[in-house]
Amino acid sequence: MRVLYSAGIYIADFLIKIISPFNRKLKLGVEGRKQTYKKLKSVIEETDRTLWFHCASLGEYEQGLPVFENLRTSYPDHKIVLSFFSPSGYEVKKDVAIADVVVYLPLDIKKKAQQFLDIIRPEYIVFVKYEIWPNFLNEIKKRKLNAILISGLFRKDQTFFKWYGNFMRKALFAFKHVFVQNESSKVLLETIKYDQVSVSGDTRFDRVFQQLSIDNTIDFIDTFKNNKTLVVFGSTWPEDDKLYIPFINNAQNSGVKFLIAPHNIKPSYIESIQSKIQQKSICYSAMEAKDIESYDVFILDTIGYLSKAYSYAEIAYVGGAAGTTGLHNILEPAVFGLPLIIGKNHSKFPEAQHLLDIGGLSSVMTPDECSEALNTLITNVTLRREKGQRNSDYIKNNTGAVIQILDYIRI
Repeated sequence: MRVLYSAGIYIADFLIKIISPFNRKLKLGVEGRKQTYKKLKSVIEETDRTLWFHCASLGEYEQGLPVFENLRTSYPDHKIVLSFFSPSGYEVKKDVAIADVVVYLPLDIKKKAQQFLDIIRPEYIVFVKYEIWPNFLNEIKKRKLNAILISGLFRKDQTFFKWYGNFMRKALFAFKHVFVQNESSKVLLETIKYDQVSVSGDTRFDRVFQQLSIDNTIDFIDTFKNNKTLVVFGSTWPEDDKLYIPFINNAQNSGVKFLIAPHNIKPSYIESIQSKIQQKSICYSAMEAKDIESYDVFILDTIGYLSKAYSYAEIAYVGGAAGTTGLHNILEPAVFGLPLIIGKNHSKFPEAQHLLDIGGLSSVMTPDECSEALNTLITNVTLRREKGQRNSDYIKNNTGAVIQILDYIRI
């Protein structure tokens, strides 16, 4: 299987390079990886002591950030290498202050892994959640480097737990310790004889809880809201649009305001959303010199504001679960005590099930179900506040993962 896996990576590398001129995201990855070793060599010197943090994408970065920040503060003399696999993480965080150098992770090819590690020579390595790259991890194990996985989440249908997954199982043993989000993940790891595991919880709880201690003021959203009830539709996709737009169109003259923050902010997609909305709408990119409080719908066609925007809302719909792209972060609005609505495909997201169980979240399948859920929360203020309180209590009660992880790390 290892040979097949490595062959597959070589083939994927070849195909990606052929296809990349026709796909912006793939092109960013291909061009970015060409610069990885050059960037590292320009920053990392042979005498440097280094830490290496790796995340798949932006969500995993946010998940690991509380740990990264603490290590940055605790070890100021170390240089920090931050790597991403996906352009959606790298392109947003390539200039982030937490790291001395931010790069794309090379594809999981043995020679590339060796070259990468030869340059950075990390004293400690932190991977986040799902990042299991066998060739990199095997090289880490050979060099006896200190590596941990944080906020790990495992399911029985993953390769590690299949009869043919031996090469992937062996890769896990490169980690000196794995911190998992829940007990079921710990049990699964124990079935493959991996026992250096702790249930620390999800570092995202610590991350979003920090949001309460910062200034979340956004003047233009305050002006737009104009003391009305605000519903935020965050990180939405076309499948989500089909669920909530009918409600917006039927809510004319209701006194309720709506803010939409699509995951895709390409102008053509923003135009398609706006064309379907029958209420008076305005985009962030077009609000200059406009009387924005007179509009009913605000489309946030930019990035960087959503986590703070939730602080202005009374209700939040979080996208991704109406289709198959994956549910986005429901903890960000939950920390502000908001009742939540999501789509139907959430089985791989334990936090969604937990919030369903405690009654702070509703899952909808059709436009009618979405409209009913929204209407109930808008008209029943007492119920809305009760559900929101359950969600904020859930966040508070699940913090503490970062402290447990930091107590383990010794550099």
